[in-house]
Amino acid sequence: MATEPKTAPAPPATAVARDAHWAAKLARLRARQLPEYRLVICDDQDAKQHLDETLRDLARCRMADADNGREYSDATAKAEAEVETAQEMFDCVAVELTFRALPRPILDGLIKRFPPTEAQAEDGDAWNPETFPAALIAAAHIERDDEHNAVEGMSEEDAQDLLDSWPVAESNALFAAAWRAQQIVRTSTVELGKG
Repeated sequence: MATEPKTAPAPPATAVARDAHWAAKLARLRARQLPEYRLVICDDQDAKQHLDETLRDLARCRMADADNGREYSDATAKAEAEVETAQEMFDCVAVELTFRALPRPILDGLIKRFPPTEAQAEDGDAWNPETFPAALIAAAHIERDDEHNAVEGMSEEDAQDLLDSWPVAESNALFAAAWRAQQIVRTSTVELGKG
């Protein structure tokens, strides 16, 4: 007598649907891009001031439109064009540095690579403030070419040179930009009521 091969029972349809739903959600979670933070440096104070003035003028025009029940006025259109021109001028003279959040194991490893001295640890430092900033700046810096492809960026030596040669407020801003990229939160929570 021939025996028929045994087949595994089909999984319940609800379980299959649930697995597909979770697989799709997990794929989206894994595909997320790491957050980025930009530091804009402009040594041309005239270009910066001009951009700021045109932005204030545009805000005043929009407020006047709202106060007078208009959706859009000729003055607002002119102010928008002036902002666009001022922004283009500003962009030509400004330098932008982009920093990307590091995956947690990489950031943890970087912190471990630059532990504080005993004295620094007693002062509450979690890393060596003399060596960690340049390493973080270099690790987090993302440089892109004109086609937006990632290219070689800042080295630790480059970062240390900038930190050492810039005024204290600007070197602090450079480190703060790299650190802020690590602190960007793109999540929110929803408190569920009692069921």
